[in-house]
Amino acid sequence: MTYVVTESCIKCKYMDCVEVCPVDCFYVGENMLVIHPDECIDCGVCEPECPAEAIVPDSDDKAANWVERNRLFAAQWPNITRKGEPPRDADEWKDKPGKEALFSPKLDAKEIRRDDRLRAGGARRTAVGLRAFS
Repeated sequence: MTYVVTESCIKCKYMDCVEVCPVDCFYVGENMLVIHPDECIDCGVCEPECPAEAIVPDSDDKAANWVERNRLFAAQWPNITRKGEPPRDADEWKDKPGKEALFSPKLDAKEIRRDDRLRAGGARRTAVGLRAFS
């Protein structure tokens, strides 16, 4: 079992979950986070931290459409290890249903710049083949 971020995260991206993850398995896109299923140790500490209740076990029915999407974009988006600022309108989007159509496959440019500053001089994660999803 692993945990999965679902559409409830879209346009909310609170990032409280990132602070408690002991293995840093969260990756950040333009308007949501995903969990790398091969890095998640199934501890579950992230699930209750999410104000949008967007994190569920992969065995949950809500996860069905999101397991592979988490895997795919975790391989393309940069890793995030520290909580950032959520969008200003996150609270307005928090309980809205049907946000899947708003999903963006794009990288979060602000988080990439922040991540690069933290890793100055080290290897940088790059996205490959995103044009196919734009």
